[in-house]
Amino acid sequence: MKDKFYLGFFSGDILVAVMDLILNYPEEKTAYIGFFMTKKERQGRGLGTALIGELLDELRRERFRKVRLAVDRGNPQSKAFWEKNGFALMGEEFPHGDSAYLPMERAL
Repeated sequence: MKDKFYLGFFSGDILVAVMDLILNYPEEKTAYIGFFMTKKERQGRGLGTALIGELLDELRRERFRKVRLAVDRGNPQSKAFWEKNGFALMGEEFPHGDSAYLPMERAL
């Protein structure tokens, strides 16, 4: 629990994005993004990419080696976002209800 963080990103007083981040999971020097969501009306304007870029820069400064996450196979918009931000599919998908999660990773 000491390595799990819920982050809120604000523009003034308005919450514009949230993230669930776990450090040193599933292994040392790996960060895991459990979820990342931006306010719908702020999507498509570069906000998410800018926030992820800042996060990756900070993780790099802290000497993390990679970042992992998983996207739902039924959400091509999410997969495209992470690919645009340098993440690639890795490993086998794992079933989740009627769909599956696709693991993705980016080296730092």
